[in-house]
Parts: sequence; C-alpha cells; structure tokens
Amino acid sequence: MIYEAIAKLHRENVLPDKPVSQLIAQFRGAVDDGFRKVMSKMGISTLQSYKGAQIFEALGVASEVIDKCFVGTASRVQGTTLEGFAADALARHDIAYGPVIAVMGDDGEYNWRKGGGKHINTPAAISSLQDAVRTKNKAAWLKYTEASQKSIEDCTLRGLLEIHADESRAIPLEEVEPWTSIVKRFCTGAMSYGSISKEAHTALAVAMNRLGGKSNSGEGGEDPERSIPRNGDSERSAIKQVASGRFGVTSNYLADADELQIKMAQGAKAGEGGELLGTKVSREIAKTRHTTPGVTLVSPPPHHDIYSIEDLKQLIFDLKSANQRARISVKLVSEVGIGVVASGVVKALADHILVAGHDGGTGAARWTGIKYAGLPWELGLAETHQTLVLNDLRGRVVLQTDGQLKTARDVAIAAMLGAEEFGFATTPLITLGCVYLRRCHQNNCAVGVATQDPVLRAKFRGQPEHVINFFYYLAEDLRSIMAMLGIRSVNELVGRTEFLRTKPNYQFTKGELDLGLLLKPAHEMRPGVATYNVVGQEHQIESRLDSRLLPDLLESLRTGKPGEVETEICNTDRAVGTILSYHLSVAHGLEGLPQGTVRLRLRGSAGQSLGAFLAPGIAIDLEGDANDYVGKGLSGGQIIVYPPRASTFDSHLNIIVGNVCLFGATSGEAFIGGIAAERFAVRNSGALAVVEGVGDHGCEYMTGGRVIVLGNVGRNFAAGMSGGLAYVLAEGFDDMCNKESVDLETVHGEEACWLKRTIQRHADLTGSKHARGVVDRFSELLPRFVKVFPKDYKRVLAEETAKETTKETTDNTVSVEPVANDVVDIEDALVDESLLSDRVQKLDKLRGFA
Repeated sequence: MIYEAIAKLHRENVLPDKPVSQLIAQFRGAVDDGFRKVMSKMGISTLQSYKGAQIFEALGVASEVIDKCFVGTASRVQGTTLEGFAADALARHDIAYGPVIAVMGDDGEYNWRKGGGKHINTPAAISSLQDAVRTKNKAAWLKYTEASQKSIEDCTLRGLLEIHADESRAIPLEEVEPWTSIVKRFCTGAMSYGSISKEAHTALAVAMNRLGGKSNSGEGGEDPERSIPRNGDSERSAIKQVASGRFGVTSNYLADADELQIKMAQGAKAGEGGELLGTKVSREIAKTRHTTPGVTLVSPPPHHDIYSIEDLKQLIFDLKSANQRARISVKLVSEVGIGVVASGVVKALADHILVAGHDGGTGAARWTGIKYAGLPWELGLAETHQTLVLNDLRGRVVLQTDGQLKTARDVAIAAMLGAEEFGFATTPLITLGCVYLRRCHQNNCAVGVATQDPVLRAKFRGQPEHVINFFYYLAEDLRSIMAMLGIRSVNELVGRTEFLRTKPNYQFTKGELDLGLLLKPAHEMRPGVATYNVVGQEHQIESRLDSRLLPDLLESLRTGKPGEVETEICNTDRAVGTILSYHLSVAHGLEGLPQGTVRLRLRGSAGQSLGAFLAPGIAIDLEGDANDYVGKGLSGGQIIVYPPRASTFDSHLNIIVGNVCLFGATSGEAFIGGIAAERFAVRNSGALAVVEGVGDHGCEYMTGGRVIVLGNVGRNFAAGMSGGLAYVLAEGFDDMCNKESVDLETVHGEEACWLKRTIQRHADLTGSKHARGVVDRFSELLPRFVKVFPKDYKRVLAEETAKETTKETTDNTVSVEPVANDVVDIEDALVDESLLSDRVQKLDKLRGFA
C-alpha cells in the first residue's frame, strides 16, 4: 500500500522528480534506520531478537484492545477502547474529506500552538512564574499554580487524581516542618555545563547551596575553580553525575561531591546516550570535558559498560571507593518492571535511587528520541516504592523522582506515591529566564540560558534569588497541604496513598483509565516494615586492600614525600588505588603529585577496576594479570601490567587484562604487556596507552589521547571515534576498522620518532620481548603502522592551522583604524540608563511563542 501511495504521489508531481524505484529505496532506507535506532536503544543486535520481543508498554490502552491486537503487552492503567480509536480515525477522515476543506497546519505536537495540542508549559504559566519570582508577586504565583494545574490535568496521570482531606485531621501550619527543612529535599536536574551556559549552571548551584539543597553537574564535568567560594557563595554542584560517556570525570571531580549519580538512563530519551554538537563545544567546554573544541561529543548509551546488575554493583563499589563520604545514586527510568530492577540496585548497595519520568526536557536529542519514549514517573515511582516495601528494602535507600514537577500539589502526590526527594529542571531554568523556545541544541538561545555564544550569554538576566523564591513558594504551599492533611513532616507523607483518589467527575471520552495500581498503600501490603529511608548501607570500606595500605602511605599522599609498598594481590581485591586517589585528590586537587610519587608494586591476579580513577602521582606496577575495567576513568596515574618475569609464553599472544579497560580515561599512562579483551579505551579522552592487541570495539567513542596497538585488533575498531589518535600494527586492519568517522593514514616524520620512543618505553617498563622486536625492526615495520585519524578532529586541527596562518598574516599587515560611527537609531538615542533598566525588568508575556 505504501509503495502504491508513493507511486501515486509521484504521478501527481507531489514528490521530487526521481524514479519511483529510487523513492521506494529511500523509504525503505528510512524505515531500516528507524528499526536500527530502536534496536540500538534497547541493546538488541539482530532482527531475529527484535521480532516478538515486546520491548514496549502500552499507555492508556484498554485490555480489550491489548487482548485482540497486542497479546502479552503490559497496559497497567487501561484506557482507550476500539471505539475510541475508531472515533479518532473518523475525525481525521472528516478533516481531510469532509464538506468543509480544512487547512492542515502545525497542530502543536512539538511546540505550543494556540488551539493545538496540550503542553505542560504554557506562555501564561511561564510569564506568571517569572513575574512571581522576580518581583515576589504572590498574585502572580497563584496565577502560575492555577495555569500549571490546568495543564497538568490535561497532560498527566496525576492530573486525574485529587487529594482527599478530612477536615477533622487538620493541624495549625506552625506545627508543620519548616520550609527551610523541606527545601533540603529539592534538587535541580542533571543539566551539563555545555548543554546550558556557565551563567545558568552556576546560578542554579549558588541557589541550591544557599538553600541546602543540591544542584547536579550533569555528565559534562565541572571546573575545579567553582569549588572555591566567591563572595561567600559556593558555585560547586553537590551532585556529580557519572554517565556512560564519562565526560570530564576525574578523581578530583569525584572527590569533590556530596552525591555521585550513575546515569543508567535518561527519562526523556530512554536508551540513548548524550550528544553535544560541535558548535557548542567551546574552549572552556572542551577543557572541562577533556576534549577538543569544535568536535561533536557523543556519549554511548549505558549498555556500553553496564551489561548487568553485577557491572552496576562494581561501579557503585568503585565510586564509593573514589569518595567514601558521598552517597551513591542510581538514575533509573520509569518502565514496567522497574521495581525488580530497583530491588537489585538496593542490594548492590546504592544509597539513593532516582526514578525519572518521560516528561523531562533535553536540548541534546532528536524529536524521535523524545516522543513515545519513557513513561510517566507516577507509574515507575509507585511500582518502585511498593516493590521495595514488599521486599523490606525501602528503609535502606532514599527514593527521588523528577519529570515536570510544577506545583506543591505535584510534590505532595509524588511523596504519597513514595518519594522523599524531588527533582526540578525545566522550572528552575524558566525562573532564570528560559522562555521555552525549544532550540536548546542550536546554540542560539535568545536569553542566554542554553548557549555558549558569548554575545547571547551576555543577555542572561537570571539570578540565584529567582530560583530561591520559586522553592520558597513551593515549600510554603506544600506546608499548607500537609497542615490540611494533619501531616507534620515529609517523612510522614511518604507512601500515604490513602490521601489520593481518582477524580469522581472526570469525563473519559474514549475509555476509562484505572489508576488502582498506583493507589495501593504499600504499608498495608507488608505492615511493620520501613516505608522511607531509616538506615544507611553497609559498604565495608575498611575491609578493602586500599584501606589496609592507607596507614603506610597517608603521609606520602598528603605531603608528597615518596612512598612505596609491595604486596600480593588476588582477584577479590577490587578498585585498588582508588581510595588512595581520593585522599591524594582531597590534599592536592586536580594537579596531584609528580608521577610515581606513590608506587604500588603488586604480584598476582588483580580483581576488577584496578587503578580506577587513579590520580596523578600514583603508579601501579602489576606482575601478573587483571580482570575487567583496568584504568577505568584513569585520571593521571600510571598503570603497568606485565606477565610474571618467570613466564615463558609470548605476551603478545595472550590476554592479560579483561574487558572495558581505560573506559573514560581522562589522562595518565597505561602500558599493557599483553592483549586486552573487548572495548579497550572506549571514550578515552586523554590517556596514553600501549597494548599488544585488543578485542572487538577498541577505541570506540574515543575523543582524545593516544593509543598504540602492537598486534591484531577485533571488529568495529574506532566506531564513533571523534578525537585522539590510534597507531595500529595489525594484520588485515582495514577490514576490522569502522571507517565511518575516521581516515587511515601512514606514520612519518617526527610522529614516527615519537612512536618509536614510546614503544621503547613500553618495552623497558613491561620487559616485553615483542615490543623490543618492534623497536629493533622499526624501520622495516613502520610502513605497516596505520594511523587512525578521526575526520572531525582532522577538520578542527586544519581550521586551527588556518586561523594561525591568517593571524600571522594579519599581524604583519598595517591596520587602518575605522572611523567611528556615532549615528544611532533615534529610539535608542532617547533611552537613558534608567529607562533601559526598566525595559529589562518588563516581561514580554508571549516572547518566543507563535
């Protein structure tokens, strides 16, 4: 049918003047791309695995439709019947073929349009909110809450609920938890420096630090300078996020946090990684993220390093070693079955779980990634809370939710469904000036919120006080609701779904929704167990090898006095060197100590994450072998791994370290005297590594650093590589390399000299006979070395060279000063400073909306 439609449109000259066969081929290619997109998001590799997988959930579809058309698909709240779907189809048919010819325009699915589709954020609500927080206008705040509540009723599941209060239970407002205590439960969302401007990012941090809440760095790293107080304010983000891409994650970054958040997924684009266009990667952004200015940055989705609950548990272990005083959070996405996943996360010793809803906004995603992805947080939060209570795990973890929380009523409902903490992202940005243009990814935000353009950033007018005023109003409104219910503290409100009921007068036009599953009181399912966090997790930090070595090395870590220990190691000793790196980073910051100041000489088989986030100044020499994640997040330290000196096998023919080594490394050195398994140096952004062979997917998503491979490689080498360089001496490399984003070149000149010197260092440090052989025959083998050069990186380097040449030419040219033009527009000439200031204060109520 679609082929016939394409042919008909071609005959009617609606489609381009191309052969029908070409148009059909283009259609099939687009469909294939869509299939691959969904498959990649879900971690599915083959079409056979995709068929019948039922990887989706129905939202708002009646069971009669499910049983007839989608047998076995989850549909937890019922909804539209077959008659409802038929009514929709007939309505669209009438628009197209009815007696009155209608103009089919933009129906407002993506952007707000008057009379179009419903949106949570409307012009009226935005203007009222900005008026309220800028001028402390309570009347404007009431208008905002009224407008937001109407939008929430039109767009969300919680809009179908009402809070049922018994007047006899009401208590005086003075008996309720003060607003200064409540706001400490509020967090701002994970918006990276890069996706939003420095001014907006720091304003959020200052506001939350004043309140005692938490701001979130996002996955883009953070400038260490922000940890230095300025004028009595701290610009430091209390929550540091660790995404799969790990941009800018160093030992110092992790040590300077109150909470470390593992971004397992993103609610607004579940299953996808992040993407920051090169136009937004300024020099400052590149420095923070340890990458190259102007090069587009792509983070892989989480299944590139977290395949199972065991992998997640290891990352929790690593991060707790990297900062023992920080709580470890895991960000999950609302989906059916999240309760079981959350139970595993608690057993993996997470201190905090965030349930993210699909309503969150992101300025770094395609529309196809945002629409029809993820689910409402109401479903995920209720399931998570109920499942944790049933398994007596709820008391061990703090539960948070986020996703377009707008009013105190939203917060109260979130608490009743099981949350103790609450995240806000879009609304705080609106208080800082965002007018919701939905152009965040284009680097042309007109109000300086989501741009790196210096001219546009100068237009930013947001102040931390605006964010503080919003949270003050929100907390005070929540106190009023709590007083009405007879609740004195937020903890008492958690899980109290008996205060909620479906609105009795709501008109369902296409099929009735059933919210009964959301409203089951968890405390009645298993009476007597904790329904909110009451006890911390037992991480057993003191039992780790680093903790046993610390007394002998603490003076060296603090003073810089050289120190060395020699010890045996076994495969239950995990994240060796990470706790030591934390103490070094606390004492010396990002710069650390001179290379090799503290040296660990180890013998045996190391457990997972040897040298994870190893700080500058610490060196690890391992005589033996190691498990997965060697050098994860390497942060300036040095790792040397080689076989036992008495061994007789050829090192370059044997695997000596496991999978995912040097994942997200930012700096430092690694010399591996043998083969590394799969996913070596994925997302490396600055480390130097020499290895004698790698498995599949080597150097994937690499953005910086240099990697030398003195042996064969597996499939898909350099996929998504956008920066850094790789030098490979392998048979049949052309067939193993993914050349979509890289060029293959020869090595010569000074670069060849550097390559030989580095291989010589590797031979000296590891004792590798294979590396010595390469050095001895270097002139003969040099033509066989392949330089892997990312196209984006090459383009940026060429542009920089051209700029330098132009600058030199300009410097040698006599310049003529232009005549100043004093003529200005008559309206501008009549505006003095005071009038200009008044203009800035006034709000353009519908700015940015059609």
